[in-house]
Amino acid sequence: MQGTGLANEDGGTRMMLQWMRSLAFGFFMYAAMFGYAILFLPFAVISRDWAYRACNAWCALVVRTAHRMVGLKVEIRGDPPAGDVLIAAKHQSFFDIIVIFHSVHRPRFIMKRELLLAPVLGQYALRIGCIPVARGKRSEAIRKMKREVGRKGSDMGQLIIYPQGTRVAPGSWKPYKVGTGVLYEQLGKPCVPVATNVGFFWPKREVLRRPGTAVVEFLDPIPPGLPVAEFMETLEERVEARSDALLDEARAAS
Repeated sequence: MQGTGLANEDGGTRMMLQWMRSLAFGFFMYAAMFGYAILFLPFAVISRDWAYRACNAWCALVVRTAHRMVGLKVEIRGDPPAGDVLIAAKHQSFFDIIVIFHSVHRPRFIMKRELLLAPVLGQYALRIGCIPVARGKRSEAIRKMKREVGRKGSDMGQLIIYPQGTRVAPGSWKPYKVGTGVLYEQLGKPCVPVATNVGFFWPKREVLRRPGTAVVEFLDPIPPGLPVAEFMETLEERVEARSDALLDEARAAS
């Protein structure tokens, strides 16, 4: 009994230390965001390339620091695309945004309009060409996406969309929105599905970051030309099945 009590006490102490490290990491991450934004601002205003460099430098710093401060490593699987493609990714936490951005060459996100109000984040997102859409206004959002994507023309890069429209906890399910299929049809480009288990280590709206290896996996591209309904079914099956497998992998290793 005494041994069990000591084990519980040691476990509680480790959890508290991990929580404190996670809190310190969070402060560092956002302080660095503001610092990098100010440092790169004059260059980012002049050149979009410098805005990308600023964002990528900060993402690289966060990935490295997560490993050092809270023991959270990142593993990229599959082949991150370099050409003009649509990326449809599982979204579980802020960290998967950071990892995907750092993994591809010229990323742009379809993002919710509310993020424009976020200091620094919103301004840099617009500078690199992200496309804000209004939540809860499905028809209007789809029209705006199509219009804005059409305006970009050949300057597409890797257009990243979260098909479920919001962060979804590992093991949970929300419907996939048809806007992803609309963009797939409009662009006539391959779509690269992305699976992840990041949310197991970096939960939504929690301070605690669990140590371990978070995986972001770029799956085989879905070729252009499929009917929208078939595309959406294929996308959901691939992303959900692989994300569930990665979650099982994370649980087994914890």
